Amino acid sequence: MNVFVKSLVPVVKPVSLVKCISTTCAHYKADFQDVIHPESQKLDIPLYEKRSEENKDVKKARLLYQSRKRGMLENGLILSTFAKKYLSSFDDKQLHLYDCLINLPTNDWDIFYWATGAKPTPPEFDNEVMDLLKKHVKNADRQTRIMQPEL
Repeated sequence: MNVFVKSLVPVVKPVSLVKCISTTCAHYKADFQDVIHPESQKLDIPLYEKRSEENKDVKKARLLYQSRKRGMLENGLILSTFAKKYLSSFDDKQLHLYDCLINLPTNDWDIFYWATGAKPTPPEFDNEVMDLLKKHVKNADRQTRIMQPEL
């Protein structure tokens, strides 16, 4: 290697990695008693308000939108494909059941666990729409569901 090239290559010195374990936070724990921790504090999520003056077409459009925009990809995929397949054929009772299912639980993971069978479905949500959703999640006809259907 010539002298010119040697001067362009920076010299990198190895740095020793030192793990530093601090025990000082245990001494000052009392200083943070007024901090709100998510585990001990319930989130203030507003209660779902039933929309009584909504016609069937508007309700279907709202439920389709809410099925797509869940906040977690898993439910977005499951519910959007479910809504695309079944929502147009639902009667008023089934629309109400689906509305309650996707809007009353405050945690989307609950819906996911119930639909996949990881947790038992509570009696208030164990109905014909939940049975259809569970069947849809099993995907017996092996459809590819890697993205939401087009609107």
